[in-house]
Amino acid sequence: MAETAHIYLIRHARPLVERSGFFSKAAAQQYLQEYQVAEVEEILERQEGLLPHEINRVFCSPLPRAKATARMLFGPDVELVEDAAFREFESRIAGLPIGKFPLAWWQVTSRMLWMLGLNQREIESFRDARARATQVAQRLALEAEVQGLAVLVAHGFLNTFIKRTLRRQGWKVLSDNGRQFLGITQLEKKR
Repeated sequence: MAETAHIYLIRHARPLVERSGFFSKAAAQQYLQEYQVAEVEEILERQEGLLPHEINRVFCSPLPRAKATARMLFGPDVELVEDAAFREFESRIAGLPIGKFPLAWWQVTSRMLWMLGLNQREIESFRDARARATQVAQRLALEAEVQGLAVLVAHGFLNTFIKRTLRRQGWKVLSDNGRQFLGITQLEKKR
């Protein structure tokens, strides 16, 4: 048994959704719906040296962009353990339906309002999302401590909060590129 346990948090590949230009509130809402079901760019090369070669099981968000990324990275024979707990923090577009703004404006404003508890109607609260991330972190830590390795292909915001929880539990961050598409955050802990 290896003396060190490893966890890899991988953000999905870039979704094939047009995001340039200015968006009305309705167009930003439409973008969000399309993003949820979008396919992803083809992964041209696996990031050698960052991921172990022998990976038999991968935890994965059930959203198409995460599943497609996992299959492209690890092949058709890897066991994908899909669970709704691995989905991204929910989001909805907030704001007055007047004017057109860059998509990032709608997303950042809506996310900030959500984190403040002002944009939670009909979606998971920020508090509940953080609690879910903590549960996922505990699940991955247990897997890594027993098996020596846990790999999750999921989403940027979720992975960030998983990483925070793991750091508080004594996991050391070896690399952290988790906010970019196909970004990998690698953590380790002595067993």
